[in-house]
Amino acid sequence: MQFVFDGHNDVLLRLWTHAKDGSDPIAEFADGTTVGHIDAHRAREGGLSGGLCAIYIPSGDLVFADPDVEGRYITPMAAPLDPLPSLAIATEMAAIALRLDAASAWRLCRTVKDIRSAMADNIFAAVMHMEGCEAIGADLSALEVFYAAGLRSLGPVWSRHNVFGHGVPFAFPMSPDTAPGLTGAGFELVRECNRLGVLIDLAHITEKGFWDVAKTTDQPLVASHSNAHALTPVARNLTDRQLDAIRESRGLVGINYATAMLRADGRSDSDTPLGDMIRHIDYLVNRIGIDCVGLGSDFDGATIPEEIGDAAGNQKLIAALREVGYGEADLTKLARENWLRILAHAWREDAA
Repeated sequence: MQFVFDGHNDVLLRLWTHAKDGSDPIAEFADGTTVGHIDAHRAREGGLSGGLCAIYIPSGDLVFADPDVEGRYITPMAAPLDPLPSLAIATEMAAIALRLDAASAWRLCRTVKDIRSAMADNIFAAVMHMEGCEAIGADLSALEVFYAAGLRSLGPVWSRHNVFGHGVPFAFPMSPDTAPGLTGAGFELVRECNRLGVLIDLAHITEKGFWDVAKTTDQPLVASHSNAHALTPVARNLTDRQLDAIRESRGLVGINYATAMLRADGRSDSDTPLGDMIRHIDYLVNRIGIDCVGLGSDFDGATIPEEIGDAAGNQKLIAALREVGYGEADLTKLARENWLRILAHAWREDAA
């Protein structure tokens, strides 16, 4: 079995949402459930050893557009969020992450050494990530607090605009060059992440924002859950020029399992073959190299191929890659080692 470190999931959102209805998040994760994609049991079954677990503030006004007869769609951008309610929700999600750690349901990791230790102990290695930084605020004071709590990765924006910059809409077909990039506060956020050693994720930012980060950061460029725009031209996917910049920085693209970002027709349909995933992985490996590609499932946040189903099905993708000729050394890189290299660099660890 190839153990997997995954670049993106929304399990904290699911646990937080269910907790609002009276569910115990520790029991839901540790004891197992039939809902969603990830719990400790299914992760263990599928070799999912850990991943970046997102603190994400829902956009209640977002309604995904239906495709027209030609398959095209443009979902109107979600409205910006108020900072104080966002901070309250983010704090509640961070508290769930800390409670899971205290209960030994997972291990909240702050270093690559922590991740490897958790893997060796067969406990899920969770890294706290923030997807869209509405909870932080322009003065960045909350960043220090979340960092102390364990935050080690963030995306300045989700697919909505905020004080730090602009996000891309959910649209097909569409270029990621849809709006301006970073604001002045966004540039300050990037510099502060560099100082602290917090990974910067470019998965939802506009193309202009991508280049703004690229010229400011001292880290490799990373898009935690994005695919190739040349194959599936949704606004969320990466152009060849962006991919080339990621390669030049020795960064990483995490393959997103979301079917709308895999299929040539851009549709969200679980009846999507693993061949569509292989097609994107092959394209990225050929374009940017085997060392710059990983996995970024978007478990608990997207419609994924039914052949995978949930975290327990991860090894089906590994087996499919093996069948088309990927050797074990390359599979090890794709499954976990490329992510651990990137995290060690962003976190300024001498050895991973």
